[in-house]
Amino acid sequence: MPPGSLGRLLEIGRQLAAIQCTERPEGHPALIAVLAADHGIAEAGVSAYPSEVTGQMVANYVRGGAAVNVLARRAGAIVRVADLGVKHLPAGLTDHDSLATCPIAGGTANFLERPAMSRVEAYRAIEAGLALGDRWIRDDIRVVALGEMGIGNTTTAAALIAALTGASARDVVGRGTGVDDHRWEHKRGIVADALEFHAPHCDDLWDWIARVGGFEILGLAGLALSAASKGVLVVLDGVISTTAGLIAARLCPSIRGHFLAAHLGPEPGHRVALDALALIPILNLELRLGEGTGAALALPIIAAAGDLLRDMATFESAGISGPTD
Repeated sequence: MPPGSLGRLLEIGRQLAAIQCTERPEGHPALIAVLAADHGIAEAGVSAYPSEVTGQMVANYVRGGAAVNVLARRAGAIVRVADLGVKHLPAGLTDHDSLATCPIAGGTANFLERPAMSRVEAYRAIEAGLALGDRWIRDDIRVVALGEMGIGNTTTAAALIAALTGASARDVVGRGTGVDDHRWEHKRGIVADALEFHAPHCDDLWDWIARVGGFEILGLAGLALSAASKGVLVVLDGVISTTAGLIAARLCPSIRGHFLAAHLGPEPGHRVALDALALIPILNLELRLGEGTGAALALPIIAAAGDLLRDMATFESAGISGPTD
Protein backbone atom coordinates (compact mmCIF):
# COMPACT_ATOMS: atom_id res chain seq x y z
CA MET A 1 0.00 0.00 0.00
CA PRO A 2 1.16 3.59 -0.43
CA PRO A 3 2.51 4.91 2.88
CA GLY A 4 -0.25 6.14 5.17
CA SER A 5 -3.08 5.05 2.87
CA LEU A 6 -4.84 3.14 5.66
CA GLY A 7 -4.84 6.18 7.92
CA ARG A 8 -5.78 5.49 11.53
CA LEU A 9 -6.34 1.80 10.83
CA LEU A 10 -2.60 1.47 10.50
CA GLU A 11 -2.07 3.44 13.71
CA ILE A 12 -4.42 1.10 15.59
CA GLY A 13 -2.69 -1.94 14.13
CA ARG A 14 0.68 -0.58 15.20
CA GLN A 15 -0.65 0.07 18.69
CA LEU A 16 -1.83 -3.54 18.92
CA ALA A 17 1.55 -4.72 17.63
CA ALA A 18 3.42 -2.63 20.18
CA ILE A 19 1.26 -3.80 23.09
CA GLN A 20 1.50 -7.45 22.06
CA CYS A 21 5.21 -7.22 21.09
CA THR A 22 4.63 -8.88 17.73
CA GLU A 23 4.49 -8.00 14.04
CA ARG A 24 1.38 -10.18 13.74
CA PRO A 25 -1.09 -8.64 16.20
CA GLU A 26 -4.58 -9.88 17.00
CA GLY A 27 -7.57 -7.61 17.74
CA HIS A 28 -9.83 -10.46 18.83
CA PRO A 29 -11.11 -12.05 21.12
CA ALA A 30 -12.51 -9.11 23.05
CA LEU A 31 -14.12 -8.79 26.47
CA ILE A 32 -16.63 -6.08 27.40
CA ALA A 33 -16.66 -5.53 31.16
CA VAL A 34 -19.74 -3.76 32.54
CA LEU A 35 -19.29 -2.62 36.14
CA ALA A 36 -22.31 -1.32 38.07
CA ALA A 37 -22.87 0.67 41.27
CA ASP A 38 -25.27 3.22 42.68
CA HIS A 39 -24.51 6.84 43.53
CA GLY A 40 -25.76 8.78 46.52
CA ILE A 41 -25.74 11.99 44.49
CA ALA A 42 -28.81 10.62 42.67
CA GLU A 43 -30.75 11.71 45.78
CA ALA A 44 -30.16 15.29 44.66
CA GLY A 45 -32.37 14.87 41.58
CA VAL A 46 -29.66 14.81 38.92
CA SER A 47 -31.12 11.97 36.85
CA ALA A 48 -34.34 11.39 34.95
CA TYR A 49 -34.46 7.81 36.32
CA PRO A 50 -34.67 6.34 39.85
CA SER A 51 -31.78 4.40 41.43
CA GLU A 52 -33.71 1.13 41.13
CA VAL A 53 -32.89 1.16 37.41
CA THR A 54 -29.24 0.31 38.13
CA GLY A 55 -30.12 -3.12 39.49
CA GLN A 56 -32.80 -3.67 36.88
CA MET A 57 -30.29 -3.03 34.13
CA VAL A 58 -27.81 -5.43 35.71
CA ALA A 59 -30.50 -8.10 35.39
CA ASN A 60 -30.99 -7.08 31.76
CA TYR A 61 -27.26 -7.45 31.02
CA VAL A 62 -27.25 -10.90 32.60
CA ARG A 63 -30.27 -11.92 30.49
CA GLY A 64 -28.55 -10.60 27.35
CA GLY A 65 -31.24 -8.05 26.50
CA ALA A 66 -29.39 -4.74 26.74
CA ALA A 67 -27.92 -2.73 23.86
CA VAL A 68 -24.39 -3.74 24.82
CA ASN A 69 -25.36 -7.42 24.63
CA VAL A 70 -26.81 -6.96 21.15
CA LEU A 71 -23.74 -5.11 19.89
CA ALA A 72 -21.37 -7.54 21.61
CA ARG A 73 -22.99 -10.46 19.82
CA ARG A 74 -22.49 -8.69 16.50
CA ALA A 75 -18.83 -8.08 17.36
CA GLY A 76 -18.30 -11.59 18.72
CA ALA A 77 -17.30 -10.22 22.13
CA ILE A 78 -17.80 -11.67 25.60
CA VAL A 79 -19.82 -9.62 28.13
CA ARG A 80 -19.12 -9.86 31.84
CA VAL A 81 -20.92 -7.88 34.54
CA ALA A 82 -19.92 -6.97 38.11
CA ASP A 83 -21.80 -5.48 41.04
CA LEU A 84 -19.50 -3.11 42.89
CA GLY A 85 -22.22 -1.45 44.93
CA VAL A 86 -25.76 -1.81 43.56
CA LYS A 87 -28.36 -0.77 46.11
CA HIS A 88 -31.31 -2.72 44.68
CA LEU A 89 -30.04 -5.90 43.02
CA PRO A 90 -32.92 -8.17 41.93
CA ALA A 91 -33.09 -11.53 43.70
CA GLY A 92 -31.66 -14.61 42.05
CA LEU A 93 -28.78 -12.94 40.22
CA THR A 94 -25.90 -13.61 42.59
CA ASP A 95 -25.26 -17.14 41.34
CA HIS A 96 -25.24 -16.30 37.62
CA ASP A 97 -22.08 -17.26 35.71
CA SER A 98 -21.70 -13.92 33.93
CA LEU A 99 -22.14 -11.79 37.09
CA ALA A 100 -19.45 -11.14 39.67
CA THR A 101 -20.69 -9.77 43.00
CA CYS A 102 -18.04 -7.79 44.86
CA PRO A 103 -19.90 -4.82 46.37
CA ILE A 104 -17.88 -2.28 48.30
CA ALA A 105 -21.07 -0.93 49.90
CA GLY A 106 -24.71 -0.39 48.92
CA GLY A 107 -23.83 2.60 46.77
CA THR A 108 -21.88 5.73 47.61
CA ALA A 109 -22.98 8.52 49.92
CA ASN A 110 -24.37 11.82 48.64
CA PHE A 111 -21.16 13.79 48.03
CA LEU A 112 -23.05 17.05 48.25
CA GLU A 113 -23.26 16.40 52.00
CA ARG A 114 -20.24 14.21 52.86
CA PRO A 115 -17.54 12.14 51.15
CA ALA A 116 -18.90 9.60 48.68
CA MET A 117 -16.70 6.94 50.30
CA SER A 118 -13.74 6.54 52.61
CA ARG A 119 -10.18 6.26 51.31
CA VAL A 120 -10.21 2.61 52.39
CA GLU A 121 -13.31 2.01 50.26
CA ALA A 122 -11.60 3.75 47.34
CA TYR A 123 -8.63 1.42 47.70
CA ARG A 124 -10.97 -1.56 47.84
CA ALA A 125 -12.81 -0.47 44.67
CA ILE A 126 -9.53 -0.22 42.74
CA GLU A 127 -8.47 -3.60 44.13
CA ALA A 128 -11.80 -5.12 43.09
CA GLY A 129 -11.15 -4.02 39.52
CA LEU A 130 -7.67 -5.51 39.61
CA ALA A 131 -9.12 -8.79 40.87
CA LEU A 132 -11.78 -8.82 38.15
CA GLY A 133 -9.03 -8.47 35.57
CA ASP A 134 -7.30 -11.54 36.99
CA ARG A 135 -10.61 -13.42 36.96
CA TRP A 136 -11.90 -12.42 33.52
CA ILE A 137 -8.92 -11.79 31.25
CA ARG A 138 -7.93 -15.16 29.81
CA ASP A 139 -4.60 -15.67 28.07
CA ASP A 140 -6.21 -15.31 24.63
CA ILE A 141 -8.07 -12.04 25.33
CA ARG A 142 -6.53 -9.25 23.25
CA VAL A 143 -8.92 -6.35 23.90
CA VAL A 144 -10.88 -5.25 26.97
CA ALA A 145 -13.65 -2.65 26.56
CA LEU A 146 -14.86 -0.74 29.61
CA GLY A 147 -18.61 -0.37 30.20
CA GLU A 148 -20.64 0.78 33.20
CA MET A 149 -24.05 1.31 34.74
CA GLY A 150 -25.04 3.54 37.62
CA ILE A 151 -27.85 6.07 37.93
CA GLY A 152 -26.24 9.40 38.75
CA ASN A 153 -22.81 8.46 37.45
CA THR A 154 -22.55 11.21 34.83
CA THR A 155 -22.70 13.69 37.73
CA THR A 156 -19.98 11.76 39.54
CA ALA A 157 -17.87 11.62 36.38
CA ALA A 158 -18.30 15.37 35.82
CA ALA A 159 -17.14 16.12 39.37
CA LEU A 160 -14.12 13.86 38.97
CA ILE A 161 -13.15 15.33 35.59
CA ALA A 162 -13.41 18.87 36.93
CA ALA A 163 -11.38 17.96 40.01
CA LEU A 164 -8.65 16.19 38.05
CA THR A 165 -8.34 18.64 35.14
CA GLY A 166 -9.24 21.99 36.69
CA ALA A 167 -12.18 22.48 34.32
CA SER A 168 -15.27 24.29 35.59
CA ALA A 169 -18.59 22.61 36.30
CA ARG A 170 -20.14 24.36 33.30
CA ASP A 171 -17.46 22.86 31.07
CA VAL A 172 -18.05 19.26 32.11
CA VAL A 173 -21.69 18.78 33.11
CA GLY A 174 -24.04 17.43 30.45
CA ARG A 175 -27.59 16.13 30.31
CA GLY A 176 -26.76 12.54 31.25
CA THR A 177 -29.93 10.48 30.86
CA GLY A 178 -31.60 13.35 29.04
CA VAL A 179 -32.63 15.82 31.71
CA ASP A 180 -34.43 19.03 30.79
CA ASP A 181 -32.88 22.52 30.90
CA HIS A 182 -33.97 23.17 34.50
CA ARG A 183 -32.47 19.95 35.83
CA TRP A 184 -29.34 20.50 33.73
CA GLU A 185 -28.71 23.85 35.45
CA HIS A 186 -29.50 22.20 38.77
CA LYS A 187 -26.92 19.48 38.01
CA ARG A 188 -24.27 22.08 37.13
CA GLY A 189 -24.90 23.86 40.40
CA ILE A 190 -24.58 20.62 42.37
CA VAL A 191 -21.22 19.78 40.84
CA ALA A 192 -19.93 23.31 41.43
CA ASP A 193 -21.14 23.24 45.06
CA ALA A 194 -19.62 19.82 45.66
CA LEU A 195 -16.23 20.87 44.31
CA GLU A 196 -16.24 23.95 46.53
CA PHE A 197 -17.30 21.86 49.53
CA HIS A 198 -14.60 19.21 49.17
CA ALA A 199 -11.65 21.22 47.83
CA PRO A 200 -10.36 22.38 51.26
CA HIS A 201 -10.07 18.73 52.34
CA CYS A 202 -8.32 17.35 49.25
CA ASP A 203 -4.54 17.09 49.25
CA ASP A 204 -4.04 14.36 46.67
CA LEU A 205 -5.68 12.16 44.04
CA TRP A 206 -7.00 9.67 46.58
CA ASP A 207 -8.81 12.40 48.50
CA TRP A 208 -10.66 13.51 45.37
CA ILE A 209 -11.59 10.06 44.09
CA ALA A 210 -12.87 9.07 47.53
CA ARG A 211 -14.82 12.26 48.13
CA VAL A 212 -16.58 12.55 44.73
CA GLY A 213 -15.95 9.14 43.16
CA GLY A 214 -18.04 6.08 42.33
CA PHE A 215 -17.34 2.42 43.02
CA GLU A 216 -17.80 1.28 39.43
CA ILE A 217 -15.60 4.09 38.10
CA LEU A 218 -12.75 3.18 40.43
CA GLY A 219 -13.31 -0.49 39.67
CA LEU A 220 -12.93 0.24 35.96
CA ALA A 221 -9.68 2.08 36.69
CA GLY A 222 -8.38 -1.01 38.47
CA LEU A 223 -9.56 -3.26 35.65
CA ALA A 224 -7.78 -1.06 33.11
CA LEU A 225 -4.56 -1.33 35.10
CA SER A 226 -4.93 -5.11 35.26
CA ALA A 227 -5.58 -5.37 31.52
CA ALA A 228 -2.57 -3.23 30.65
CA SER A 229 -0.33 -5.34 32.88
CA LYS A 230 -1.39 -8.38 30.85
CA GLY A 231 -0.54 -6.79 27.49
CA VAL A 232 -4.14 -6.04 26.49
CA LEU A 233 -5.56 -3.05 24.61
CA VAL A 234 -8.03 -1.08 26.76
CA VAL A 235 -10.95 0.51 24.87
CA LEU A 236 -12.62 3.46 26.59
CA ASP A 237 -16.31 4.01 25.90
CA GLY A 238 -18.09 7.18 26.99
CA VAL A 239 -17.57 9.82 29.65
CA ILE A 240 -17.76 7.37 32.57
CA SER A 241 -15.15 4.88 31.39
CA THR A 242 -12.95 7.70 30.10
CA THR A 243 -13.04 9.16 33.60
CA ALA A 244 -11.87 5.76 34.86
CA GLY A 245 -9.09 5.91 32.28
CA LEU A 246 -8.11 9.36 33.53
CA ILE A 247 -7.84 8.01 37.09
CA ALA A 248 -5.82 4.98 35.93
CA ALA A 249 -3.45 7.27 34.04
CA ARG A 250 -2.91 9.41 37.15
CA LEU A 251 -2.07 6.25 39.11
CA CYS A 252 0.16 4.81 36.36
CA PRO A 253 1.01 7.27 33.54
CA SER A 254 2.50 4.58 31.29
CA ILE A 255 -0.95 3.02 30.84
CA ARG A 256 -1.82 5.71 28.26
CA GLY A 257 -0.18 3.68 25.51
CA HIS A 258 -2.73 0.92 26.14
CA PHE A 259 -5.77 3.21 25.73
CA LEU A 260 -7.93 3.61 22.65
CA ALA A 261 -10.96 5.92 22.63
CA ALA A 262 -13.94 4.28 20.93
CA HIS A 263 -16.10 7.35 20.34
CA LEU A 264 -16.92 10.92 21.28
CA GLY A 265 -20.19 11.35 23.14
CA PRO A 266 -22.23 14.53 23.59
CA GLU A 267 -21.37 14.94 27.30
CA PRO A 268 -19.04 17.97 27.40
CA GLY A 269 -16.87 16.34 30.04
CA HIS A 270 -16.07 13.53 27.63
CA ARG A 271 -14.12 15.85 25.35
CA VAL A 272 -12.32 17.37 28.35
CA ALA A 273 -11.28 13.92 29.62
CA LEU A 274 -10.20 12.73 26.16
CA ASP A 275 -8.11 15.87 25.67
CA ALA A 276 -6.48 15.31 29.07
CA LEU A 277 -5.51 11.81 27.91
CA ALA A 278 -4.48 13.05 24.43
CA LEU A 279 -6.84 10.53 22.81
CA ILE A 280 -8.62 10.89 19.46
CA PRO A 281 -11.88 8.90 19.28
CA ILE A 282 -12.59 6.53 16.40
CA LEU A 283 -16.33 7.21 16.05
CA ASN A 284 -18.72 10.10 16.59
CA LEU A 285 -22.28 8.80 16.61
CA GLU A 286 -23.69 11.03 19.39
CA LEU A 287 -24.02 8.02 21.68
CA ARG A 288 -24.76 8.66 25.36
CA LEU A 289 -26.13 5.34 26.55
CA GLY A 290 -22.95 4.07 28.16
CA GLU A 291 -22.80 0.34 28.98
CA GLY A 292 -19.83 -0.03 26.62
CA THR A 293 -22.00 0.38 23.50
CA GLY A 294 -19.62 2.72 21.69
CA ALA A 295 -16.70 0.47 22.55
CA ALA A 296 -18.59 -2.54 21.19
CA LEU A 297 -19.11 -0.75 17.88
CA ALA A 298 -15.38 0.00 17.66
CA LEU A 299 -14.30 -3.61 18.23
CA PRO A 300 -14.67 -4.76 14.57
CA ILE A 301 -12.55 -1.81 13.46
CA ILE A 302 -9.87 -2.75 15.99
CA ALA A 303 -9.96 -6.38 14.88
CA ALA A 304 -9.69 -5.29 11.23
CA ALA A 305 -6.62 -3.20 12.04
CA GLY A 306 -4.92 -6.26 13.48
CA ASP A 307 -5.95 -8.38 10.50
CA LEU A 308 -4.41 -5.90 8.06
CA LEU A 309 -1.01 -5.88 9.74
CA ARG A 310 -1.04 -9.64 10.12
CA ASP A 311 -2.52 -10.91 6.87
CA MET A 312 -2.08 -8.30 4.12
CA ALA A 313 0.59 -9.04 1.53
CA THR A 314 3.61 -6.82 1.05
CA PHE A 315 4.62 -5.37 -2.32
CA GLU A 316 7.31 -8.04 -2.53
CA SER A 317 5.20 -11.05 -1.53
CA ALA A 318 2.40 -10.05 -3.90
CA GLY A 319 4.74 -9.38 -6.81
CA ILE A 320 3.63 -5.76 -7.08
CA SER A 321 6.01 -3.01 -8.15
CA GLY A 322 6.83 -0.40 -5.55
CA PRO A 323 6.89 3.36 -6.04
CA THR A 324 9.36 4.79 -8.53
CA ASP A 325 12.32 6.79 -7.30
